Amino acid sequence: MALLDVYNISRERVSQVEVPDEIFDAELKEHLFYDVIRMQMANRRSGNSSTKQRGEVRGGGKKPWKQKGTGRARAGSTRSPLWRGGGIIFGPKPRDYSYDVPKKVKKLALCSALTLKRKNEKLLILDKIEIQEIKTRIVMRMLNELGVKRALIIEEGNSNLRLSARNLPEVKVLSPEGLNLYDLLNYDDLFITQNCLEKIQRRLVA
Repeated sequence: MALLDVYNISRERVSQVEVPDEIFDAELKEHLFYDVIRMQMANRRSGNSSTKQRGEVRGGGKKPWKQKGTGRARAGSTRSPLWRGGGIIFGPKPRDYSYDVPKKVKKLALCSALTLKRKNEKLLILDKIEIQEIKTRIVMRMLNELGVKRALIIEEGNSNLRLSARNLPEVKVLSPEGLNLYDLLNYDDLFITQNCLEKIQRRLVA
């Protein structure tokens, strides 16, 4: 078991907490980052791109000219893909891009990312975050006191914090269940409150 310092929002150490080595001192498997993030990005794709084939374009029911005798190429419809205003050949249709990777791979990638944050001193365990009112400047002041600019905050049951941070593009608040590899690597610093730390441990050790 590794020991992590617990701080308050003034970055003063208040206690220590034991954490499992398999989460915060795991073997770094950075090659898994590509597989998991590629899956996350594919799952976010809407897949709504759509084009019309010749049978779906309006019009074109009448044969533009007779089959023979004009000297021109045969044409059965003005909505042929060869004509302007015609259908699209092999165009995109709505589809599902999502796929999945094994749970073990996602878990190992998360543990590797958390270990990387700890080794790079970008992980901070906070005892609690208390915000009495919805004010963006309160979150900005807190980040300034902690000495960070881009941060991912893992906290739950704190709607004031979530609403105060929603206008800050370089801050994101997630619940322990929403912790994911993309956001973990996208933000420079990671803040985890002590009660959420226990839930993350249960999620990744089980």
